[in-house]
Amino acid sequence: MACRIGAGLLMTAGLAAAAPAAAPTLAAVARIEPGQWQLKARDSAAVPSTLCIGDADMLIQYGHTGVQCQRFVIANEVNLATVHYTCPGTGHGQTSVKVTTPRNFSLETQGIINGAPFEEQYEARRIGACPVNAATH
Repeated sequence: MACRIGAGLLMTAGLAAAAPAAAPTLAAVARIEPGQWQLKARDSAAVPSTLCIGDADMLIQYGHTGVQCQRFVIANEVNLATVHYTCPGTGHGQTSVKVTTPRNFSLETQGIINGAPFEEQYEARRIGACPVNAATH
């Protein structure tokens, strides 16, 4: 699988101008260790893909990487994060990340990307450090 995967207040002269707010820290996502991960599509015989994760927060908008989206946190628990997000002009989605251990999690995501629906479910496990030349997400 190709990598598809893939903010604050501005103060000026004593006046606050609203800028996009930083995404809240999601407790479950923060537990995920950076490194090389193997993602296996649930209920599929397809060969698992690998992904180098530097910032696990990118998993929340899996498929809408690099797009400025508004997020609504539905669940922010130690082992579960669920977020609904809307990306003006490109679509929306809802993602749940359930963390079993810092080296194992499941990801369920669904929504619309550029007018087309998507629904994906993965089991992920950390397989080591990212290769030196790998692009991190």
